[in-house]
Amino acid sequence: MRVFVTGATGFIGSAIVKELTGAGYKVLGLARSEKSVQALKDAGVEVLTGDLNDPESLKKGAAETDAVIHTAFIHDFANFEASAAADKAAIEAMGSVLAGTNRPMIVTGGTLGIQFNGPWVTEDDAAPAHPRASEAAGLELAKQGIRSSVVRLPPSVHDKGDKGFVPMLISVAREKGFSAYIGDGSNRWPAVHRLDAAHLYRLVLEKGKAGTRYNGTGDEGIPTRQIAEVIGKQLNLPVKSVSQEDAAAHFTWIARFFALNAPSSSKKTKAELGWQPAHPGLIEDLEMGHYFGK
Repeated sequence: MRVFVTGATGFIGSAIVKELTGAGYKVLGLARSEKSVQALKDAGVEVLTGDLNDPESLKKGAAETDAVIHTAFIHDFANFEASAAADKAAIEAMGSVLAGTNRPMIVTGGTLGIQFNGPWVTEDDAAPAHPRASEAAGLELAKQGIRSSVVRLPPSVHDKGDKGFVPMLISVAREKGFSAYIGDGSNRWPAVHRLDAAHLYRLVLEKGKAGTRYNGTGDEGIPTRQIAEVIGKQLNLPVKSVSQEDAAAHFTWIARFFALNAPSSSKKTKAELGWQPAHPGLIEDLEMGHYFGK
């Protein structure tokens, strides 16, 4: 099977490429820069030049392969709605050439910010269609004869090379001279190791059902205070609470995400696919020291 992977040189996408090639799949990776082109060539995979704002390149990649794994996203959180709109358009462009083929297409979503009624976000809890349009757009394709599904990732996908929320929290702690959490720090963040996430994408590719959400959760919900405490310990800095009112000034734009309570279960995903996270959880990963240059 030949798989088209967008975001193929990204933090998550590169791990998926390695997971797929290690299992004998052929990969066509989307690249928008010379650096990305070279990285894919070094990984031994085929390259298609293009990006999310080039629908013809996306259509070409989807048309020439047997399956699509879509991980690319414009990470401009200051203009999140515009990024979400661009992602929706990219998903629809690829879907337009896959309609009626029953080929697998996996879209990437997230668990953060989803409203839930039980103790945590489950696969049955839908993401709002606006402004988070990616999930809805991906699932809609199942009505067009595409085996489309969504892998929802937690706010922290961690491993060496992470450039996401946790490194930003570490940077803020260094700048401010203390590691902080918001309020009593009881709000919970789920997490997953990058290699466990990559394995989940392969299982969904092989076994996933059309129109289905899969939660890629390793740690179901770590209190944010515990995350701050580990950061403080590793940096030898005090750990303090900041109020909800002061959080934006302290954390800047990260505050609205770090304040959310977003525990997430992957019970259904594990039962259906046999997925079992096997790599370190977030706290153990932080305690290894590589997030702090140790």
